[in-house]
Amino acid sequence: MTFDDKLLLTKMRIQQWYEYYNGKVYVSFSGGKDSTVLLDIVRKLYPEVVAVFNDTGLEFPEIKKFVKTFDNVIWLKPAKNYQQVVKEYGFAIISKEVAQKVRELKHGTEALKEIRRNGKIYKSGKLGGKLSKKWQYLEHAPFEISEKCCDILKKNPAKKFEKQTGLKPIVGVMRNESNLRRVQEYKTGCNAYDAARPISKPLSKWEEEDIWEYIKLNNLSYSKIYDMGYKRTGCAWCAFGVHMEKESRFKLLKKTHPKIWNYAINKMGLKVPLEYLNIEYGENE
Repeated sequence: MTFDDKLLLTKMRIQQWYEYYNGKVYVSFSGGKDSTVLLDIVRKLYPEVVAVFNDTGLEFPEIKKFVKTFDNVIWLKPAKNYQQVVKEYGFAIISKEVAQKVRELKHGTEALKEIRRNGKIYKSGKLGGKLSKKWQYLEHAPFEISEKCCDILKKNPAKKFEKQTGLKPIVGVMRNESNLRRVQEYKTGCNAYDAARPISKPLSKWEEEDIWEYIKLNNLSYSKIYDMGYKRTGCAWCAFGVHMEKESRFKLLKKTHPKIWNYAINKMGLKVPLEYLNIEYGENE
């Protein structure tokens, strides 16, 4: 698909979502480039649509400053902070899928543990549910591991807001960001009307270069955090995917935001899982 094709499809999906719910929709606005583009497209069609920013306490200060430049933005707060989540459930490392399977391997029923170790043959004849051998050693890690962080800090406040207001979310995720998102997009399409939690993902067909193309063509402002070397701007010290980076994001964090780095690595204790995974994080720099 060309860029123009993707943009046209995105507008169509937004219009369909808006009309289906009689305008009772909102844009999930993180302050990152993807949701900034999404908000611009939505508000050019429907200027009155509200944006919702989830203030988890882990955002870069540049992101919060940027979000404050927009009108009609509702700020949400989670019921628990990151420190409470880590203490209760464990660190979010590797990926959501791996973290969940490690947690279940550590604390699940014996039947579930067996599935996570060796898998299960489903009716289709395929083997599934197994935690990759590569990560099974994490069962014995001297710290807890969990995927609960995103649910508690992000999804739960959003779901509560949706229940209170009746508004349905439009989110700026792209399917190429993870295998899980590709699978979800394949199953439901851009607009998941029948999902347990109805959600619209009109940028599903986009890639990162499309986002920058839109920003350039529309002279769109974006958070200056990207000019500091960051490619992703979610939670400032999220450890999901850090094992795949040639240059650890934590080394950059130490250079640009040393106070935040010290808080995450030392006070929050992220140095423990990072060292266990043999990931450099800027300790000696």
